[in-house]
Amino acid sequence: MDSAYSDVAIAGDPLALPHLLPPVPQHPGTVAEFAGLARTVAADRARWAPLVRYDATTRWYARLQTGPGYEVWLLSWLPGQGSGLHDHGRSSGVLTVLDGSLRERALTARGETGRTLSPGRQRAFAPGYVHEVVNDSLEPAVSLHVYFPGLTEMTPYACTPAAHGRPAGAPAGH
Repeated sequence: MDSAYSDVAIAGDPLALPHLLPPVPQHPGTVAEFAGLARTVAADRARWAPLVRYDATTRWYARLQTGPGYEVWLLSWLPGQGSGLHDHGRSSGVLTVLDGSLRERALTARGETGRTLSPGRQRAFAPGYVHEVVNDSLEPAVSLHVYFPGLTEMTPYACTPAAHGRPAGAPAGH
């Protein structure tokens, strides 16, 4: 035998092997992977920073990226601008603060909670999560939002004490 030949032989076409491997996911599949996607996009400041705009009359936002089953949005917040109390319909999400700071107020089964989110801080939430985000600082802020599935609805909620936690326009319950 010629020493240039190996004792190992491959039967069939070696390029046909990929069908035996597990499929490569087309998009993140867990909350941790979506949070990782948000951190990756956030770390690429050269990609998002030139796109940021500020609007004195309303929050500015732009869709930065889409993928199978998700969207990535970039938002800017001037001092005093806020989202109003809302949920994200059937979408889960990850909010990441890129610049400045934002104050989040959330309504949960245990009552109202609040927290300040500084650059790099993330907040993950499930469908039905009711919250409000406000820039109550004296400096502009920028945030990144990943929604999965992509955002198709936002339900506004009344902010008055008598209607606390009910969709805007909903009658008072018993």
